[in-house]
Amino acid sequence: MKYIFKIQYKISDYIMEITFLGTSSAVHSYKRSHPSIALKAFGETMLFDCGEGTQRQLIYAKISPMKISKIFITHYHGDHILGIPGLLQSMNFRGRETKLTIYGPKGLDNLQQAIANLGFPNFDFPLEWIEIDSGTIIENDEYIIKAQRVKHNTLTLAYSVEEIKKPRFLREKAIELGVPVGPAFGKLHNGIPVEINGNIIKPEQVLGPPRKGNKLTYSGDTMPCEELIDFARDSTLLIHESTYKDEDKDKAELHSHSTSVDAANIALYSNSKELILTHISTRYKDIKDLLGEAKEVFENTKIAEDLMKVEL
Repeated sequence: MKYIFKIQYKISDYIMEITFLGTSSAVHSYKRSHPSIALKAFGETMLFDCGEGTQRQLIYAKISPMKISKIFITHYHGDHILGIPGLLQSMNFRGRETKLTIYGPKGLDNLQQAIANLGFPNFDFPLEWIEIDSGTIIENDEYIIKAQRVKHNTLTLAYSVEEIKKPRFLREKAIELGVPVGPAFGKLHNGIPVEINGNIIKPEQVLGPPRKGNKLTYSGDTMPCEELIDFARDSTLLIHESTYKDEDKDKAELHSHSTSVDAANIALYSNSKELILTHISTRYKDIKDLLGEAKEVFENTKIAEDLMKVEL
C-alpha cells in the first residue's frame, strides 16, 4: 500500500504543488527512490533531477510525463540523471509532440551525446538542451527561475522558483475614480491604463504596494555554503539535502554533502519559513534522529517521503 502525504498552505493566488518522487541518496531502498521532484505551477509541470525509476514514480503520483515542459538537472551524478533516457524514450513512444527543454550545468552536451550513443540520436518531438550557470534562467510575468553554484565534489547547481505576485487591486478606490465594474478592472490589475469619461486612470492609482510571492529553493547536493544561504534568502520552502546525521559530519565533509544540522542552519540563516529534508541515506533505518537534531536548530522542519505532496 502506498500513502500520499499532503501538507497544504494557502499563501498566494497561485498554487505550487511539489511532489517528492524520489528522496533517497545514491542507493535505492524499499521506501525511497533516487532523487526527483515534480513541480506543478503556473500551468506547467517541471521536473528537478530525474533519478532512476522516476517515470515509475510519476505513475504512482498520477503525474503525466507528457505534460512535463522542463527538466532542471542539478549535477551529473547517476542518482540524479539516470532516469532521463528512459523517460525521453517513453515520451517518444507515446507520441509526444510538444517541446521539452532540459537545463543543466556545464557538461550537458556530454549527457546529450551519451543518450544519443545509447541508440536515441533523434526524437520525434522538439527537444532543447540548454547549458546554464549561476543567474536568472527564466523570467516572465508569472515566475522567475534562478540557479546558483553550490559546493559539491562536482559542478552542482541549486535552483529557486519565485512567484511574481501582482499588487492587490483596490476595488473601492477604482469605483471612487469612476471605473465601472467589469473588464476595466482586469486591465488595470494587469498594468494597463484605461480611459473613463475622458480621464486616463493609471494602474498605480488603483493598485496596492508590491507583494512578495512564494519562493521555492532546492539545494541539490551540497556542503553548507554562504552562497546557498544568500540564494535561499526568505524562501517559503527550502528543500535541502540531508545525507548524514550530525554524528557523521566527517563523512559529510569527505563526500561534500550536508548533515541534517547543516541543512537546518541554512534554513535558519536564510530566514526560510519551512525546511524539508531529502536525499536521505539508506544507512539510517530510523530517521527520527535526523529530524530531531534538525528541529533543535530549526523547528519548522519535516523529512520528505516518496510521493509526499506539498502545496504552497
